[in-house]
Amino acid sequence: MPLKELPDSDEIAQIKTSVRKLCAEFAPEYWRVLDREHAYPSEFVEKLSSGGYLSVLIPEEYGGAGLPLSAAAAVLEEIQRAGANGAACHAQMYIMGALLRHGSDAQKRKYLPGIASGALRLQAFGVTEPTSGTDTSSIKTFARREGDRYFINGQKVWTSRAEYSDLMLLLARTTPREEIAKRTDGLSIFIVDMREAKQAGMMIKPIRTMMNHSTTEVFFDNVAVPAENLIGEEGKGFRYVLSGMNAERILIAAECVGDAKWFTEKASSYARERKVFGRPIGQNQGVQFPLAKAYGQMRAAELMVRHAASLFEANESCGEEANIAKMLAAEASWAAAEACMQTHGGFAFAEEYDVERKFRETRLYQIAPISTNLILSYIAEHVLDLPRSY
Repeated sequence: MPLKELPDSDEIAQIKTSVRKLCAEFAPEYWRVLDREHAYPSEFVEKLSSGGYLSVLIPEEYGGAGLPLSAAAAVLEEIQRAGANGAACHAQMYIMGALLRHGSDAQKRKYLPGIASGALRLQAFGVTEPTSGTDTSSIKTFARREGDRYFINGQKVWTSRAEYSDLMLLLARTTPREEIAKRTDGLSIFIVDMREAKQAGMMIKPIRTMMNHSTTEVFFDNVAVPAENLIGEEGKGFRYVLSGMNAERILIAAECVGDAKWFTEKASSYARERKVFGRPIGQNQGVQFPLAKAYGQMRAAELMVRHAASLFEANESCGEEANIAKMLAAEASWAAAEACMQTHGGFAFAEEYDVERKFRETRLYQIAPISTNLILSYIAEHVLDLPRSY
């Protein structure tokens, strides 16, 4: 029995139906094999690209669909709800904003049509470093300008999909820290053509993790990048990154809502069918209550995601709503994952049920791309007007 659906516009409903049909072409065994081998779902990503789903936010003049953020959120939610893994491609949607909002006309003409068609993949986002973590302003990777080129030296970590991306959006320091007035100054964003960089001093090292996330370390050894690949103004990169974080929060939250729906539907179905002591286990309140509570958490998160997206689309301030949406949705997906695990008991650990894979995948969003604790710090400082804690 499927979960009750909240009302959608005809356009969003059509997107969800189409994505659901696409995902159905990739059986659970497809994802199990990829997870087992820590392999990238190239066929799945290509199918999404050819269907135009990864270019929904790109304006029509560049070959995209020119749809609002809620359309991208619908795509990602449905991917997760189908038991697939949108982490293989979601970054293209939320890092696109830096190029769309701050890129030059020449940069948009050069890159966006190829990204829209799927000929180019913009999947890698080089921000985090081993010593900075979420303290982005303390990054050390440096881009030194010489004539019409920048030479980049440094290291990034947790740069997912770097091995499968043609382009990288890279945040690097362009002014030494001792020469800036504010700690967020002196950072710049570049488009790095990874096909060229791999031949000119860039090295990628995979990081094996508990889930199949295709994440890496990336090392830059005097990698030359044309000055024309600087996005916006030099030194304003941190602000450009911030401008896209609300979209990132909302889209990841939509994924978590999709995960929560998958877990809740999976567990409820199993609880109706599985009989122990002559009765369905779903008849027991010890099974019912965690699932009912997880469902309530999911619905609250879903409404917050929609609210945040509507504010974003109206160009209204939505930092509070986007952060709360991400926090509530990540907590809802984890609550649903826990309830699903408990409902399945020992079978939850069996690969063929897919619960353990999704359990590992959804746990990530308590930490990335921003941890729940940092969201709480944001709310405390910017909403409740409490002293800054860090």
